[in-house]
Amino acid sequence: MPGPSGRPNRFSERSTVKNLVRTTALRAVRSRAWKNTSKWIRGTERWQQLEDEYDGSYVKAEVVVYFGDRNPKFYQLSQWIPVLEELHGKHRVVLVFRKPSALLEARELTRLPMALKRRFDPLHTFYHANDFKLALYVNNGMSNFQSLGFAPMVHVHVNHGESDKLSMVSNQAKSYDKVFVAGDAAINRHRKSLVDFDESALVKVGRPQLDIDREPELESSSATTIMYAPTWEGENDANNYTSVDLFGSQIVEAALGIDGCRLIYKPHPRVAASNDPAMAEANARILELIESANESIADHSLQHQILMEGDILAMFDTVDLLVTDISSVGLDYLYLHPEKPLVLTDRRDDAAKLNDEAPISRATPIIDGSTVGQTDGLLRDMLTNDSAAEARQDLRRHYFGEGTKGTSTVMFTEAISKLIANRTSEMKKYHFESTNAEASDE
Repeated sequence: MPGPSGRPNRFSERSTVKNLVRTTALRAVRSRAWKNTSKWIRGTERWQQLEDEYDGSYVKAEVVVYFGDRNPKFYQLSQWIPVLEELHGKHRVVLVFRKPSALLEARELTRLPMALKRRFDPLHTFYHANDFKLALYVNNGMSNFQSLGFAPMVHVHVNHGESDKLSMVSNQAKSYDKVFVAGDAAINRHRKSLVDFDESALVKVGRPQLDIDREPELESSSATTIMYAPTWEGENDANNYTSVDLFGSQIVEAALGIDGCRLIYKPHPRVAASNDPAMAEANARILELIESANESIADHSLQHQILMEGDILAMFDTVDLLVTDISSVGLDYLYLHPEKPLVLTDRRDDAAKLNDEAPISRATPIIDGSTVGQTDGLLRDMLTNDSAAEARQDLRRHYFGEGTKGTSTVMFTEAISKLIANRTSEMKKYHFESTNAEASDE
């Protein structure tokens, strides 16, 4: 626009340009893309501060416990925390994390030393700067291989449970120096599943996680307590052992119909978050059945309960009968209470295959497509006429070895001590300055 003299108004033009730039900038900073970028920058700064705080410079330890996953899988490590705290008294332990979310969860549970190493190079710099003798792995996470690249340590896989699921045995077992297993059942499982596997790598240590004394999380009741504790559907069909979608509501209806009994519904944590429509619908139906049944029960101690969270191991003392799927839950119950009745499910309706793959099923009634209609009578019979107690004792020895509660912790600690002593002696022959492992920090 020209000014009074007929010349262009430079001030007006500059003002227009400024307004245009300002408007464009405001739109940019208010956009979803910028907000996401800003959030990422702030998050990165926070994680960097956390990494600086937990750089591990103060650590003087012998045992690394490596965990490379985010907090949704933290349950795989959390069950080991009490055992590691006890081990820490004899062999100093450091928890090494790759993801900040897992570290944040861990520091709510324990005061064990921790280190956060988000990238490959800082991880190996940390390893080289210390005199670690042994590393423990509670899963087969992909980033485990970055840690395995450090040769001076003994690398030991301990897994996060003992069950007859297909996922309990992986060809990745060949990558570790040693694989700690519960007992003979696990050795047979590896023998049947892996080709060219050196069985001398297997070390029997029982199940030390079950030796820890826990504060009870389930109040006692004058009612007989039946717990239904199904697993989730797994990552694929081969690893799907859940009964929720097929038999869940019928199992619950049968238990609710037994006078003098209360039902505890304690599914795997991932059942509630399942994206499978059949699972979600069945879980919702179970919750509805339990809530409806409680409407006519005034005494809280007699009411049925829905426990989506909590330590199931701290509930077993109060349970009189457990109904569960093929998972670690049934075997944990067998270890702690072989004298109590146990019922298993089989979604594949193949008793012969189940007996072969899961020996525990040989000493328990099975709920499958052919027997689910008789669940009411089956549960009543197990509560009044349990004839499988002796067989369960034999299977407990098959899965976990001889000994009583506490024996596994002794075996575990002795195995760690022996490996550390051997590695310390062997390391006098070697000299390490670098690693040929490859980084992958995507």
